[in-house]
Amino acid sequence: MKIYTKTGDDGTTGLFYGGRVNKDSALPRAYGAIDEAQAAIGLARAAVEDVELNEVLTLVCRDLYVAMAELATLPENRSKLEPGTTSVTTEMVEVLEQSIDTADARFEAPTEFTIPGQTEISARLDWARVMVRRAERESITVCQPGSQVLPYLNRLSDLLWTLARWQEGETLYSRDP
Repeated sequence: MKIYTKTGDDGTTGLFYGGRVNKDSALPRAYGAIDEAQAAIGLARAAVEDVELNEVLTLVCRDLYVAMAELATLPENRSKLEPGTTSVTTEMVEVLEQSIDTADARFEAPTEFTIPGQTEISARLDWARVMVRRAERESITVCQPGSQVLPYLNRLSDLLWTLARWQEGETLYSRDP
């Protein structure tokens, strides 16, 4: 099987469970922005040495495939989606909330705006966070009622901010044990 199909040469793309749309339409913009965010998280992962942080970021990257599948599906085909596999669930959002709480307990939160770049890993996490925020904005118009994509992306940006502060917090904001 070849990687190229030439079916997109006309400026359209195929969707999950069928259908084609222009590549610049709302669905590809939304799942494409999530794809960019996932790549930015992968860039952060590449610099991570902490096993726990790597596991969190790997889980998030896998979850983003689920979000992309949901957004790459026409509304009339969304009944075919499987919770947790091809559509985002409230449980996936709750896992992010637990991860935020776990990371937040490891540092003292800054009381002022943070300036990205304190450490390489925190800068990469901050870059990933802004990419997730963009993905969230792109997804607003295409999320169907009841979809958990927006809450997931919103929590994910909070998680990435928290993880970035945790990574710099060991030297800047750490709490006494």
